[in-house]
Amino acid sequence: MAVDLLLGLQWGDEGKGKIVDVLTANYNIIARFQGGPNAGHTLEFDGIKHVLHTIPSGIFHESAINLVGNGVVIDPVIFKKELDNLQKFDIDIQKKLLISRKAHLILPTHRLLDAASEASKGKAKIGSTLKGIGPTYMDKTGRNGIRVGDLELSDWKTRYRTLANKHEAMIDFYDVDIQYDLKELEEEFFAAIQILKNLQFIDSEEYIHQAEKSGKTILAEGAQGSLLDIDFGTYPFVTSSNTTAAGACTGLGVAPNHIKEVFGIFKAYTTRVGSGPFPTELFDEDGKTMAKVGNEFGATTGRPRRCGWLDLVALKYAVQVNGVTQLMMMKGDVLSGFKTLKVCTAYEYKGKKIKHLPYNIEEENVKPIYTEMAGWAEDLTKMTSADQLPNALNDYIAFLEKELEVPIKIVSVGPDRTQTIHR
Repeated sequence: MAVDLLLGLQWGDEGKGKIVDVLTANYNIIARFQGGPNAGHTLEFDGIKHVLHTIPSGIFHESAINLVGNGVVIDPVIFKKELDNLQKFDIDIQKKLLISRKAHLILPTHRLLDAASEASKGKAKIGSTLKGIGPTYMDKTGRNGIRVGDLELSDWKTRYRTLANKHEAMIDFYDVDIQYDLKELEEEFFAAIQILKNLQFIDSEEYIHQAEKSGKTILAEGAQGSLLDIDFGTYPFVTSSNTTAAGACTGLGVAPNHIKEVFGIFKAYTTRVGSGPFPTELFDEDGKTMAKVGNEFGATTGRPRRCGWLDLVALKYAVQVNGVTQLMMMKGDVLSGFKTLKVCTAYEYKGKKIKHLPYNIEEENVKPIYTEMAGWAEDLTKMTSADQLPNALNDYIAFLEKELEVPIKIVSVGPDRTQTIHR
């Protein structure tokens, strides 16, 4: 059997958690392949809103096994809080949640390093979530990191102390005023480690290989978005992992020719949290309306999201880089009430019109060129089938499909799992 892959095509916050939850009924295994607790996957059903940071979004389905892959970085403290929040739902965590021994651990000093590094940048801050993600991936590539499998070794605490001491020396080097009590942080950390050690640790690449051989269906779940990819995103305002399709191969040990469907999730408009270029960003009433109606606040950080019209240049780039086979459009309901919609179909780049994403999309280099379309007034949130969608929305979808050359198979018309229209 092949592995299907689901990922975000913008700057994150596209609504991946909801779609994984909707699709989980079709899969035996949901496997998270990269990122850490900087992700916030929001699921809503039965009138309850759930936000997951590290645990895969299929955890609420009775039949699905949920795997945290080797490409993920895990903060035991945040992980424990997620587990605590799941207790009331009577989920058999021991049976349903597996963790790769090769996943790296976020230490308390990783978070402190993150804060020190960001503070030292002053106005040049990149907008880090300060969860210690970047420093953990740095230790991974620097071959200093501590992995989940190390917790099974007798000397893991010695390894921990060596790395934490090194981190403290680095924090001093930054020469910024970071107040912390490491003893207190470590108390919480070691308590969370004990909880983590009660879960099933596995050699995940072998597990997935055997699952494929036995005909199990697998959905790989990405975090953040393609435009935040360390290689292909708007560097340096990116995350520290590969959020694109290639990251699923390295983050789970899946061969490229075993990837089948690539589901690309995007919003009907564009948002971004934190710093970084954003060619279609709005600073007018339209932008405020999108933010208010769309409840655009980060699920992890609570920070307000910047809003703007759909950027088709960037979206087409993400579709190409990932080899997307099916598209899912989220938050179409948020655009209800706009008389005119704009879609960025090209850039004016250094005085020339271009249709591809260039090396640098900072404001001084890029101006968006828009195509205008009629909006729709209808409330989409109560609609349940494609034949109920207003003509103007169908025109909008047809225009996007023609430009992107990929079918839009799902249109989301609200946050609940029931507010999902299959086309």
